[in-house]
This record gives sequence, C-alpha cells and structure tokens, in this order.
Amino acid sequence: MFRTGFTLFLFTAALIAAPVPEWSRFRGPNGSGVAEATNLPVEFGPGKNLVWKTDLLPGYSSPALTEKHIFVTAHKDKKKLYTICLDRKSGQILWQHEAGENPNKPLSVNTPVSPSPVTDGINAYVFFEHAGLISYSPDGKERWRAKLGPFQSPYGLGASPILVDGKVVLQIDHDNGSFLIAFRAKDGKQLWKAARNEFTHGFSTPVVYKPRRGPAQIVTSGSFKLAGYSAEDGELLWWVDGMAWQAKSTPLIDGDMLYVHSWMAGLSELGHKPVTETWPQALEAIDKNKDGKLQKEELPDPAMAKYLFLFDLDGDGTLGERDWNNVLARSNAKNGLFAIKLGGRGDLAKDIAWRYEKSLPNIPSPILYNGALFVLKEGGILTSLDPKTGEVIKQGRIEGAVDPYFASPVAADGKIYTASAPGNVAVLKAAGQWELLQVNKLDEETWATPALAGGHIFVRTQKSLFCFGVSQP
Repeated sequence: MFRTGFTLFLFTAALIAAPVPEWSRFRGPNGSGVAEATNLPVEFGPGKNLVWKTDLLPGYSSPALTEKHIFVTAHKDKKKLYTICLDRKSGQILWQHEAGENPNKPLSVNTPVSPSPVTDGINAYVFFEHAGLISYSPDGKERWRAKLGPFQSPYGLGASPILVDGKVVLQIDHDNGSFLIAFRAKDGKQLWKAARNEFTHGFSTPVVYKPRRGPAQIVTSGSFKLAGYSAEDGELLWWVDGMAWQAKSTPLIDGDMLYVHSWMAGLSELGHKPVTETWPQALEAIDKNKDGKLQKEELPDPAMAKYLFLFDLDGDGTLGERDWNNVLARSNAKNGLFAIKLGGRGDLAKDIAWRYEKSLPNIPSPILYNGALFVLKEGGILTSLDPKTGEVIKQGRIEGAVDPYFASPVAADGKIYTASAPGNVAVLKAAGQWELLQVNKLDEETWATPALAGGHIFVRTQKSLFCFGVSQP
C-alpha cells in the first residue's frame, strides 16, 4: 500500500514539475503560430546571430521543444523513418531512433515524415504513416506504440498529433474510412475513435477550443466540412459545410471566434472538365460495358483518366458511385477564409461572421497577431485583414522572397517570420499596415514551419536545424 501510494506521489510530482513547453506542437501554442518569445533577432543567417547549426537527415516536420530538448522526425531516401532528439542549448544530437520503413513512395513532393512531433514537456509523441503513433521518453526509450492503417491516400498523410487533457489526439483523413482517434498519453491505451467516413484525404492538424461550459473540443478542418468533437469521448458536436475539397492549413482559435482557411485548386484549374452529371446519368452516357462502374478507358475526359488516382477513393482502378459523387462535390466546392462564432451545437452555418475568397494560399495557415489576420500566398503575397469584418487592410509582395511557400508564418516580439521554399526567411513588422524589415537568406530548401521560443528562432531545412538568436539558449 505504501509503495503504491509513493509511486503515485512520484508520478504526480513529475507531472507537476514538468514545465509547460513554449512550442510543443506544430505551429506552437494551440497551433496559433504565436509565441511569447522576446528579443528575437531581425538579421540572421549562417554568419550572423547563429547560435548553433546541426546537420540533419531531411524531413518536413517542424521542431517541437521542451525546456531541454528538441524533437524532429526525418527520413533517409524516403524509406527509413527516424525520430531525432537534440539538446536545445547546444544543438547536439542526443539520440536518433529508427521507427521502421516506409514501403511506398508518396506521390508528388510529400514525404513519409511530414507530421510534426508533439511533446508534453518531457516525452515525445510522433506519427509515421507506416510505423504508427509512437511515444518516446526523453532518453529515447520507446514508451508505447499504436499501429494504425493501412491508409488510402494518394499523397500520404500530413496531420500532426496534438495533446489535450492527457490524451494524444490524431486526425486521420484519407480516402477510405477517415477517423479522429484519442489515446491515453501515459500508456497508449485507445480511449475513443470517431468515424469520419464522409471525409476524404487531407492534411490539416486540429486545434482545441475550450468553451465556457462543457468539455474541450477538437476542431477539425476536412474535405467540404469543418467539425468539432468532444475531447472527452469523441462525440460530434457541431459542423459547418461549404469548405474546399481538400484541407491543409490549421484553424485558429481566438476566444469564441474561429478562423479557418480552406483552399484547393478547382478541377478546371487542374485541367479537368467540370462534372455536372449525376451518377445514373454518367452510367447511361459513358458506361460502355454496362458493368456499373467507369473504367479508365471509358472516361471521356483525358485529364480525369490521367489523374484517376485522385478520384478512385477505394483504389480499385475504377470509378464507382461514391467516387463519382465525390468528383461532383469537388466540382461545386468553393474556397474561402472564414470567421465563425463558436459555442453552438449542430449546424453552425448561421454563425459564419464573414467569408473572404481572394488571394488565398494553398498550404500556409493564417495567423492572428497584433490585431490583424494575415494570410500568405504563393509568390510572397501577404494580405492583412480586419479579423472583425474580413476587410483587407493591406496586400503586397514580400520583396526579396517572392517564392513558393509551404511553411506557415509565425509571430512573436512584434514581428512576423515567413520562410519560403528556397530558404528566404523574411521578418516583418506585425501590424495591419505591415512593413518588411529584413530578408535573411539561408540558401537551403525549407518546408518546415519555424519554431519560436526563449528569444530564439529555430529553422529546420532539408539539411540542417538552425538556432538563431542574440543570446545563448
């Protein structure tokens, strides 16, 4: 009895003693991209304000920080999968553990290590599509592993795990049986699983909304729909229809207001002819062999035949009724940046405060900081909006960084940091009338979103992890 009580005391004491991480997950505190860090550098690079630089294997995941450690994931030749732990002060690699191998090469530019780690301030939680959800202790011991999959997604997965109320929550949106799932952080026991069968592949990481009453909610952005689930048991609480057909960016929570960007190129922009026929009409017109499915050679649109993998949700090489209805829905989907008042139940369409539809990015998430909402579009087009009305305050290009963008903007210390794919990190004065302060050239390919903590900016490239600052960590 004494030993059990003493063990419980030590476990509780360890939890109390664990400092709250400054940047524990993808995009930092609740995915907002905003930190409380101060004294951040404006000018930095390989020869200026460099605290340390460590060579790493490639990967798109962003750093997750504890007081002493930094966790990232990486791959070798898109096959071998690794979790890496670095000393935050020196950048020294403390351990690197292989999680398994990826048997499939994702299409396009994605990698098998796009999801970012999350940490509770002590342990790390990482997700690999083919190895599962894994927890490591700070000294690199595997605490538990939950095998998931297989998944049906043409580009692989990209959503990162999050932590809420002692649970590790993971959003898995793929083409054949999407779900939201929660595990107990301390031992990996599955607590609940919510089916999301109407959702197809997407890459958005969820955030947490804490209402005045009731349990915390998991806010998910998915194909055609935004939805909120109880963090306690996974119950679907509310939803908003009318989103784009593929979700990538992370929603933002500000009190009871939700800001979410939903964009995907329309079928016509991808070279496809618009689809207007219902499934019975399509069968009658083009199902030549009358087998109740559409074969690749029966499709009248060469572009649809070429990109059949995008529409063939079950991977059987043909289009069935579910596949066709999804194509029809994609043809009618609209993009937008939304402001939505939370707190209700059921359909929250009536609670949409405003919608903005121009100059929207493909991947980077929006950021709310210093009284303005910012969106960063490919080509370095930065737009600031009034978060109350959706009115544009300023729009312009980030000169010197007119590039493709995959990383999301982050902010602290009155500044916004943006990292372009070629490795140009811009620093801007954070205001509705934003101003460019500096463009820092790293000359290394950059996909990961930077992390801000303790007066330092951590930038992960395809070759390195940089720590910049005007003082030591």
